[in-house]
Amino acid sequence: MEPCDGCIQGTIHEGQPQGTEDMVHGLNTYVVGNRSNPRAIVVMYSDIFGLLLPNNKLIADAYAKSGEYLVYLPDFFKGDPVPLKVADLMIPVDATKQSTFAKYTGLLASMPTFLMWMGRHKHASTDQVCVEFLQKLRRDTPRGLKIGMVGFCWGGRYAVRAGLASNAVEVGGEKVPLVDAVVAVHPSNMVIPADIEALAVPTSFGWGVEDSVVSFDQKAKVEETHARAVAAGGKVPVTEHKTYKPGRHGFGVRGNPDDPAERACLEGTEKQVLDWFQRWL
Repeated sequence: MEPCDGCIQGTIHEGQPQGTEDMVHGLNTYVVGNRSNPRAIVVMYSDIFGLLLPNNKLIADAYAKSGEYLVYLPDFFKGDPVPLKVADLMIPVDATKQSTFAKYTGLLASMPTFLMWMGRHKHASTDQVCVEFLQKLRRDTPRGLKIGMVGFCWGGRYAVRAGLASNAVEVGGEKVPLVDAVVAVHPSNMVIPADIEALAVPTSFGWGVEDSVVSFDQKAKVEETHARAVAAGGKVPVTEHKTYKPGRHGFGVRGNPDDPAERACLEGTEKQVLDWFQRWL
């Protein structure tokens, strides 16, 4: 099968998406995997390019490949992702093919589009869309079936927030977390400590050493926040931090598979997600 236009190439993100798009709990959702008797459900919150970017669907396919999981990639942007032409300017697959001059003039040209998009997707409403979907999913899911969530870039913050104690939902008279385990890869726009100090579920983070959008310093800030909580007698769920180099922004989605170091980041983040869910779901 020929690779689809715009997809990254390599051992993990190649070919045509295998799932279908269906309405799930009020959102158009890319669905792939075991629909009849899954071991667990995996919800994926993509980067800002959403279902338009084939890579995101192919990543969902990779999680579903084992046959263990039912994977949902909802359109949390409700039909309004950032255009792919902006993706090619902001996070080119191969950064070496774009001069510094072209990069920054291109970013300037796309900035009005991106800023208007940001204005339409403010935190409060974005958080609400995600939480409402997960509330419906949790209430509709048999209690013994666990739910994992993975988020990339923009979606990373909201995956983490899904694991907060404050977002627990009542099911059958019992307060339960929206999800049972979380992975956040290069999570953008996180507010520390608010987004991470009351985590209630096992959480795995993936950080890029050379990430120009998500500072590598965020890793230390998360670790320091959790260390202070433990020192004060609080409880912190099992948390891990994976480091990727070079790890430029988007390394888990739009890394260059023709570059051995970037391919290692792509494959490493897939393994990180699957290993974490194998452990906790």
